[in-house]
Amino acid sequence: MRAVIQRVSSASVTVDSIITGKIDDGLLIFLGIHKDDSKKEIQWLTDKIINLRIFEDDAGKMNDSLLDTGGAILVVSQFTLYGDCRKGRRPGYSTAASRDKARNMYQDFVYALQQTDIPTACGRFQAHMNVELVNDGPVTLLLDSSKLF
Repeated sequence: MRAVIQRVSSASVTVDSIITGKIDDGLLIFLGIHKDDSKKEIQWLTDKIINLRIFEDDAGKMNDSLLDTGGAILVVSQFTLYGDCRKGRRPGYSTAASRDKARNMYQDFVYALQQTDIPTACGRFQAHMNVELVNDGPVTLLLDSSKLF
């Protein structure tokens, strides 16, 4: 699994002029699913995200996690995170999960986050979405369950 994580002061997802998910302070997560991903990657990524110390404490240092701040999460599916642009001009997506597998893994990931009691909103899987955000910091991080970066 791959995730682009942005610390936000607000974020929302709109599909067909309807807001499907909206948060204030917290994390916006763009999530990509690899064809070989399993529940093990969901557990790893969930734990990593909710415990990342990327929020400022009272001294202004990035020492607090989402669990410490009481923030929320907005999850947006993004298969293009597995786009391979090394050859040619059109990205290849051969390592991305199939639509059915990705949908199930995405739903399982959202459910795993909800089980942490962190308020969790989401976009709509496989829909054309408009994402609006105010990146706080800015803070943007890349996570990969295969630890490629």
